[in-house]
Order: sequence, then C-alpha cells, then structure tokens
Amino acid sequence: MSKSNNNKSKASVFDLYGVPDMKQAFPLAMQHVVAMIVGCITPAIVVAAIAVSQGTIKPSDTVILIQAALLSAGLATIIQLFPIGKVIGSGLPAIMGVSFAYLATLQSIVSQFNIATVFGAQLVGGVISIVVGLFVKRLKPLFPPLVTGTVILTIGLSLYPTAANYMAGGAGSADYGSMKNWAVAVITLIAVTYFSHFCKGTLKLASILFGMIVGYVVAFFMGMVNFSEVGAAAWVQMPRPFYFGIKFEASAIISMALLFIINSIQVIGDMSAATVGGLDRDPSDKELSSGIIGTGVANMIGSIIGGLPISTFGQNAGIVATTKVVNRCVLGLAGGILLVAGFLPKFSSLLTTIPLCVLGGATASVFASITMTGIKLITKQKMSYRNNFIVGLAVALGMGITSVPEALALFPPSIIAIFGKSPVVLASLVAILLNVILPKDKEEAEQTSTAHN
Repeated sequence: MSKSNNNKSKASVFDLYGVPDMKQAFPLAMQHVVAMIVGCITPAIVVAAIAVSQGTIKPSDTVILIQAALLSAGLATIIQLFPIGKVIGSGLPAIMGVSFAYLATLQSIVSQFNIATVFGAQLVGGVISIVVGLFVKRLKPLFPPLVTGTVILTIGLSLYPTAANYMAGGAGSADYGSMKNWAVAVITLIAVTYFSHFCKGTLKLASILFGMIVGYVVAFFMGMVNFSEVGAAAWVQMPRPFYFGIKFEASAIISMALLFIINSIQVIGDMSAATVGGLDRDPSDKELSSGIIGTGVANMIGSIIGGLPISTFGQNAGIVATTKVVNRCVLGLAGGILLVAGFLPKFSSLLTTIPLCVLGGATASVFASITMTGIKLITKQKMSYRNNFIVGLAVALGMGITSVPEALALFPPSIIAIFGKSPVVLASLVAILLNVILPKDKEEAEQTSTAHN
C-alpha cells in the first residue's frame, strides 16, 4: 500500500495506513475482539482452576490472571501493528492473545510447581523467541509442515481430557459428572455448532462466544451462576507486576523453550495468512523476523504483569483474509479495547462466573479444530512411509508415555519433569529428531533442495 494513504483525512479500512472513519472502524474492531476474547481468557481460567485446587493461589486471583491476559493481548497487538524502532513488531495486520498451544504444558508446570514457575519459563521463552526472530531463516528448515503439524496435532489431542473434565463440571467439584453439568455442556456445544454451521456474518465468526452465551443463560436459570465475586471486585485496577512471583526451574524452562521455538513457526503461518489474504503479497523476511521478536518482547512483558504466553490468533488472521480489512487503526482499536478491559476487574470478575461445564462445551470444538489444523499441515507433505513413521511414532510416544506416568517412575525427577509431563514436548523432540535423521525419499529431497534455493 502506498504511504500516501497517511495523508488522507479518512483512509479506507482496506488500506494498511491511515485513519478510517471510526463509525466504520469500531464495529470491525469489535468483530476481532468478539472472535478472540473467549480463546484469550480460557487458558487463564483453566490454569487458575488448577492452582486454586492446589491452594497455591486464592480464587480471587483468577480475576488478576484474566486481567493480565487481556492487558497482554492488547499490548502485544499494538506492538505488532505499530513497531518499536522498526525491529520490535511486524507492522502487519495481526491480533495477539493468550495461546492454547501452551495450555497442556502450562497445566503440567502448574500441577508440578506453581504459576511463578510458569512466568519464569515464559520470561526465558520470550528471550528465545527474540533469538529465533534474529535467525528465523536458518531455523525454518527444522520445522517443515510435517513437524509443526505433528506438534499441533499432539496439542489438540492432549487437550481433549481438559474439555471432557470441564464438561463434567471440573475435576474435584462436588457435582462432578452430574447430568446437570453434562446437559449444560451439550446445550453449549450444540449452540456453538449451530452458530458455526447454520449462521452467517458475526454469528458465524463468533460462534464460540454466542454458544457460550446460550450455555451461560441456561446455567443461570439452573442456579449454576454465582455473582458474589463480581460485587467484591473493584471497578478499576492497575496491573500488579510480579504479583504471582517468578521462579526458574530447568525442566519447565526446557519444556517452554521448545514450545516457544515451535510457536514461532505458527506466528509465521498466521502472519503469512493475513498478509497474503489481506494485502495480496507475501510478508518479507524482515517483517516476519520483527514479528517474532515482537512476540518475544510481548511475552517477556506478560511474564512480569502476569499474562500467560502470547501468540498470534489464527481466527483473526482468517477474518483479515476473508474481509480484506487490514487497516492498522481498526486492529489497533481492537487492541485498545482489550487494554481497557484489562483495567476493569468488574469485567474480568464477570468472566469468572462462567460455569466450567459451559467452558467445556465451548472449547471441545476449539480443541477439535486445533487437531484438524495439525492434520491439514501434516498432509501438506506427501504421506510417504517415512513421513507416516515420523508422525505416528512422535504422537505415539508423546501421548502414550505421558498417559502412563508410572512408566518413568524410576527415572530421575528432572527427566520425568521434561519428558513425562507434557506430551507436546516429547512429541516435538521425536518429530524434529526423526525428520533430521531419517533419509528423505528422492522426490522429497529434491523438493526440499528446490525450496531452500
């Protein structure tokens, strides 16, 4: 797009630069907020539930985690849209938020240690993202679609027990597995499916949000919603740096570091999808490098203010590609809305009243979508005997060993912490190593050589 757009009094929403009419920009920005907000806050709610059950944080601290998630998402989005020094941030139309890709590993770390350990590993992960951004061209060959697809497939599969537990009411709850919980969960899932497949426009784009609203209303009339925490929450509250503390554990850092490297490839994919779909061009290497560096910086800031790991949101990249609305002010307004919401504990507290069965019914389809995204990536490459072996063995070891934790009972605690807690880490390592070690078929080797040249 021409930089002359900066001189327009009212730019088009289809221009990357310039300020459009706010009457047109606001609903378009809200569309992005609506599409991502549930996905952004859900990891915080899930992680908080584990920490509360272990007694390492108070139930009221869930509000602080949600606030930090919204603040981190808004800040990261603005950094990506309006680069700092042309190095931190891509300048491309991207929306950032707390990522599901880290959830399985976050659950493992919080269960074994505490939330402070998550933020210590995240801080290091942010530094690693910056390094990846600097050397992204050299690292990309290690992560072809076959490897990244295997990782994403394992992420999706590993999250299914979370969805099932939540649909049943949350493990450890007094009414766990009750028909009432399952009824609300199924109604929510049916509503999400209806909005996703039988509706158009905003109802379709924000099907998860509207499905949750239906489930929430049903749960309210069944006496499952408690507003006591909302009344006690403040109206406005500033971020609390290091509120949960920060600790560094080698096993947690190794697990998260690997995910940060792999997630950098996902950032490339999401930014490429938005740029190709919205701007009809490929992103430059510099834009991708700056985008990954911006993601790393945002995660470092997030670890300080209590925001869980941040990444690009694929659904928002899809909205950009579909609508062609790429204006940075439109997406920046969405980031601003998230920032403002992050300063409002009343709003964050209201989100904590969502029953877990509603959350489970809504996220079941999200986790299924993650799994299918992995399969789509895997099948971008020819499913030869070699490639079938890599995917199958990586998923088998990742899911199999972590499903039977006693299988590593006699190993040192550090080995168990790295390889026995998160299926994603083990599957990632196996897929990367096998892809490097196993000889490629002649046709694949030629394609790889052509791609690198």
